[in-house]
This record gives sequence, C-alpha cells and structure tokens, in this order.
Amino acid sequence: MKASRLLHLLLLLQTRQRITTTDLAERLEVSRRTVLRDVEALSTAGVPVHAERGRNGGIVLLPSARLNASHLEPPELEALSVAGLDSAQLERMGLSAVWESAARKIAARQAVAPGSPSLLQLADLVLVDSTAWFADSKAAVDVSDLASALRRRRRLRIQYRRSAENQPSTRVVDPYGIVAKSGRWYLIADDQGDGRLFALERLSSYEQLDAPAALRPGETLRTRWTALKEGTERRGRVSVTVRLPENGLDLAWRILGNRIHDISDAENGWCTVVVRYPDIESVRQLLQFGDHIEVLTPEAARERISQLARDLAERHSTPAS
Repeated sequence: MKASRLLHLLLLLQTRQRITTTDLAERLEVSRRTVLRDVEALSTAGVPVHAERGRNGGIVLLPSARLNASHLEPPELEALSVAGLDSAQLERMGLSAVWESAARKIAARQAVAPGSPSLLQLADLVLVDSTAWFADSKAAVDVSDLASALRRRRRLRIQYRRSAENQPSTRVVDPYGIVAKSGRWYLIADDQGDGRLFALERLSSYEQLDAPAALRPGETLRTRWTALKEGTERRGRVSVTVRLPENGLDLAWRILGNRIHDISDAENGWCTVVVRYPDIESVRQLLQFGDHIEVLTPEAARERISQLARDLAERHSTPAS
C-alpha cells in the first residue's frame, strides 16, 4: 500500500510540482504527518523532493525531476482499452482503481509534454457520458464476474427471462462477450445458432459448462454486435403513418430514433411521419406523445391506439383504490 501511495504522491507532484501538505493528505486519504514521512522517505531514496515552510510553502518536486510515467501496468492497459465506460460501469467491472491509476500517469505525462500552456486539454472540453437519461439499469448478475468467466470461452447455461415472460427459462448459449449500450448491459451470444442480445437485468444466473463456446468462424464480439445492432434498428415490417406538430419533431427523433422512415414537409404546422415497427402492438410507444399525435394508417394501428386510450381513460375514471 505504501509503494502505491508513494507513486501516487510523485504523480501528483509531477502534475503540479508544488502542493500543500493538507491538499496531499486529502488526496491520499492519510494524515499530514504521514505525508511528511513519505516525503522524507522519498528524499532519503534520492528523489529530489522536499518540504518548504512558510505562507507559499508546501511539498515541492524539483523541475528537473522527471518521473517516467509512460509504463502502464497490464491491468491499467486493460482499463484504458474499455475507455467508453463511465464511472459507474467501471465500478461494476471492478476497474475503477486501475483506471484512476492509469489516469494519474497520463496526467503526469501530459504535464511535462511540450505544447502551448495557454491551450486547454481536450479532456477539459470533451466529456463522454454513455448512460441513458433518467435510467438506472441494474444487472441482476455481477458484471465483473461474468466478464472474468467469459475469458475462458466456455459455453454458458443461463437462466433468462424474456420481456414478455414472468419466469426465466434455461438456455445454453455460446457467448462472444458483453456490451454496454445506453446505460444497459447485454450479453452477446449465439442461441442455437442464432445471434441474440440478452439484457443482463433479466439474466438471473449463469453456469460455465465444460464445452468450449462454438463461435462462428471469423466472427468477433464487435462483428456480432454490429450485425445485431443493425438488425434491431432496421427491424420494421409495419409502416405506421402519424401526424405530429412541427415543433414536436425534435421529441420524435429522441423517442423514435431510427424507427422514423420518412417525414413530410410541414403543412399548417403539422407533419406526416412514417414510423416502422416490427408489429402492430409496438405502437404502444406512441402513447408517449399523449394528445400531440394522431395515428392515420394502417387502420389496425389506429384501432389499437384507440383501444389503449380507452383502457387508460377507464382505468383513470375512478379514484385509485
């Protein structure tokens, strides 16, 4: 633990060169006395670091000192290889600590890299957050444990509940890996030869089998995910035509996304939009627009929306029991 703390101290000093003892103690989560002992130990070992007293004092690393922070440990490299994950997802993968360690080394390296001091770092201007709005999707299984199990490339026996079912069923699948998409985790696997997305919040348990996973030749997690993602987004055997107010098109794009197939020019403040669904029942999604939408065709979709609206009105016609 002390060696790790000393490295962290050096990385902080290389980034800022001068830091107060109190600030270091807070960042390292130790006492000020421990910081001073660490500084003394580094100085004794030949590191050009010392404590300066006074109003502008603190712990100082001489400008000529350059810690080689380019050597990342294998776990740190792995953490960087999944850089798209947010802090919550890194925590679930058990990568938070090594990610922070790698980030400290990168910050230390950037601090001594040549460049204009007046230019901000790109990381100060660009923030990537892959979580969905208003979402708190929680996987039923431990994501870190599942990722470790998948390294062995074994078949899995899983207990999985489909969205329309109340109870899980048993399946034997050949897994490629897991994907984090819009705040949700998915297991990507072949189920009896067919590619499938298994949402981890509905995967209640899994068991590794002795048999190796029978993966498609030349296919990887990325290629299988791309194919399944495209198939999901392009799926649409039923075309539903609706009317929406022109000022509601931004909301329509947020809700419907790639399901929108065509949008007509606005006329009297209204637009005609063609939405593609896999089946008529999927028009339930259009209820999110409330009274700002009218389903025009097909008649089956119009009738289904009408029935859903009547059911809702009846359910809300009396006080809740």
